[in-house]
Amino acid sequence: MSLDILFYILGGLTIGTALMVVLSKHPVRSVLYLVLTFFLISANYVLMNAQFIAIVNIIVYAGAIMVLFLFVLMLLNLNKENEPKHSPMMTIGAGIAGGALFLVVVAAMRDAILATPMIDANSEQVGLVENLGKVLFTKYVLPFEVSSILFLAAMVGAVLLAKKEKQTID
Repeated sequence: MSLDILFYILGGLTIGTALMVVLSKHPVRSVLYLVLTFFLISANYVLMNAQFIAIVNIIVYAGAIMVLFLFVLMLLNLNKENEPKHSPMMTIGAGIAGGALFLVVVAAMRDAILATPMIDANSEQVGLVENLGKVLFTKYVLPFEVSSILFLAAMVGAVLLAKKEKQTID
């Protein structure tokens, strides 16, 4: 099987499962479709010879974050009785907003220029963690350090929010 055919099959399956995330009525099924979407995206990464990003995508997104989503959904105890009622005007507004977004995407894709790869795709150097590390710590060192400071600030904020105030007994 040609890689082009495999790419189109994986791309179609990815788009199909992503649509099922949005169209599914049951939230747990929606999360499971999202897990399947992450696995298919990782398969596309493997086709692009980016094995490290594929494994990180599976471990971080399909593993940790999706388990967190499932726990939150199960703790929320969503059912039909608790679901808020919405008017038909909201549905019409959502349809108009979605159509406008679709038109913007089509207009952007029409004017898009296909980029040519800078490195030979069959090269053994493509997709190596060593090359990713070199680029990350030379060309993109400032954004990398800024993101680490933001993560540190988010962790401190989460700890402060989760910390309960001590009750004083009179």
